[in-house]
Amino acid sequence: MKTEREQIVEYGKKLVTSGLTKGTGGNLSIFNRKEGLFAISPSGIDYFQIKPEDVVVLNIKGERVDGDKEPSSEVEMHRVFYERRTDIDAIIHTHTMYATTLACLNWALPPVHYMVALAGLDVRCAKYATYGTKDLAENAFEAMKNRKAVLLANHGLLAGANDLLNAFNITEEIEYCAELYYRTKCIGEPVILPEEEMTLMLEKFKTYGQKK
Repeated sequence: MKTEREQIVEYGKKLVTSGLTKGTGGNLSIFNRKEGLFAISPSGIDYFQIKPEDVVVLNIKGERVDGDKEPSSEVEMHRVFYERRTDIDAIIHTHTMYATTLACLNWALPPVHYMVALAGLDVRCAKYATYGTKDLAENAFEAMKNRKAVLLANHGLLAGANDLLNAFNITEEIEYCAELYYRTKCIGEPVILPEEEMTLMLEKFKTYGQKK
C-alpha cells in the first residue's frame, strides 16, 4: 500500500493549499480492491506533518493491518462505501465553507450549475448523526445512493470516486457549485436546471467529466 499511502499524503496537502480544509479537518482514503485493504489518513495530525508511514492501513472489516497511528474517527463512513459500492475506491471528507453552510441549513444542493452532474442529479443532505458513529456512516451511504457526493447535516461534505484524483475534483467542483448557490440565493432566486438537462450532463460526463 506504499502508493496509496503516498497519495493520501499528497492529496491531504492539496486539500489545505486549495482551501478545502484547514488544520487537521476532514479525512481521505483509498481502497485497493485487489488486496481488500484501504489506506486512511491518521487522526489529529496536520496534513503537512503526515508521513506515508503515518497513514493507517485497514482491512474491509475495519481492522488495522499496518500503521501505529490512530486512524481517522470516520473510518466507518469510508469503510461502508468500500464494502457496498463497486464504483467507489477513494473518498474525501471535508468541512468546506459553502457546502457546509448548506449542510448546516439541512439543504440539498440543487443543479444550479451543470457541474453538479459530477456528483449526480443533485447533492442530497444526509440526516444528522454524531461524527464517527455507525449512524452517520449509514445516513451518508443512504443519501449518496446513485450519487458521488453527499452533504452531511451540520457537518460537511463527502465525495467518492474511482480514484483520489476524481474524488478531489468532485470535492472542488461541488464546493464551487455550493458557493454559486449561496451567492445567487443572496441576491435572488437561482434558476435550477431541469432534470432532463442534468440527465444529459450525466451521460456527457461519463467521458468528459472523468479526470485521467
